[in-house]
Amino acid sequence: MRDFLNKKGVSLSPKTYFITGFQYFALGLMASLIVGLILKTIGEQLSLPFFTEMGQLAMTLMGPVIGTAVAYGLKAPPLVIFSAGIAGAAGADLGSVAGCYVAALIAVEAGKLVSEETKFDILITPAVTIFTGFTIATFIGPGIDQFMKAFGQLVMWSTDQRPLIMGILVAILLGFALTGPISSAAIAMMLGLEGLAAGAATIGCAAQMIGFATSSYRENGFGGFLTQGIGTSKLQFPNVVRNPYILIPPTVAGILLAPIGTLYFQMENIPAGAGMGTSGLVGQIMTLRTMGFTFETFLAIFILHFIGPIIISLILSEWLRKKGYIKFGDMKLNQ
Repeated sequence: MRDFLNKKGVSLSPKTYFITGFQYFALGLMASLIVGLILKTIGEQLSLPFFTEMGQLAMTLMGPVIGTAVAYGLKAPPLVIFSAGIAGAAGADLGSVAGCYVAALIAVEAGKLVSEETKFDILITPAVTIFTGFTIATFIGPGIDQFMKAFGQLVMWSTDQRPLIMGILVAILLGFALTGPISSAAIAMMLGLEGLAAGAATIGCAAQMIGFATSSYRENGFGGFLTQGIGTSKLQFPNVVRNPYILIPPTVAGILLAPIGTLYFQMENIPAGAGMGTSGLVGQIMTLRTMGFTFETFLAIFILHFIGPIIISLILSEWLRKKGYIKFGDMKLNQ
C-alpha cells in the first residue's frame, strides 16, 4: 500500500496538507477573491462599472480557482487538476472558504489514486474527483465552516472584551503565520476574522513585513526592502530557523503597535485583508474599504503599518547587532 501511495504521489504527510496545500490555497485565494475585492473597490470608489463587474466575476470564481490551485500544488495529473476546479466550486458553495479547501484537498488525493489505473481514465478520473469533492462539500464542508467561523467569532469577541491582550496575541500569531511556512491569509479567511481582531492581525502582519524589510536593509538594499515590504517576509523564514533572534524586532513592533491600533485608533478590517499585511498593499486597501477613505484612516495606516514598524524594528535590530546577537549576513536573502 505504501509503495502504491508513493507511486501516486499521495504522501499522507501533514507537511503536504498543512503547509504546501495551504500555500497554494492562499495563492488561489489571492488570484480570485482578494484581487476581485481590490478591483471591485477600485470600481466603486472611482465609479468605474467595468472594474466593479470584473471584480465581482473574480470573486464568484473563488472556488474553482482554489480547487485548481490546490491540485496544481499537490502535483496532480492534468485530469485531476481540471476536475478539482469543480470540487473547489462545490466546497465554496456548500462549505465556504474552509470547506472549499478540505473538499478540494480530499478530491485531489482521491483523483490521484485512480488516475491512469483503467482504460477509461478520461471518464473515471474526473468522475471520482468531482464525486469526492461534492460529497465532502455536502456532508463535511458546512460543519468545518461553522467550526472555523465559531472559533473566529470567539477570537473577535475576546478582542472586543480584552482589546489589549487579545490584540497582542492575534498580532503575534498571524504575524508568525505570515513569516512562517503557513498562510496567514488563509487562516484569516477560514476564521472569518473581522473588526478589531482583523485590525490587530493586519498590524501584526505589516510589522513582520516592514520590520524585516527595515532590519535587513543593510544586507539586501532597496530591492530587498520592496521584496519583503510589499511582497512577503516568508523569504526570511530560512534565516529565522538559522538565527531566531532576527524575529525579535518585527515581533516586538507588532506587540507594541497592536494595542495602539485596537485601543486608540480602533483599527478594523475584513477577512480578506486581515492576514495580508502590506503584501501588494491589500491589507491597507481592505482597511480603507472597511473604515472609509478618510484622512484619519490614512494617517492611522501610515503610522501603524509603516512608520511604527520601521522605527521600532530599526532601533531593536541595531541594538541586537551591537550586542552581537545579529551579525551581518544573518538576514541576507538568497535571491
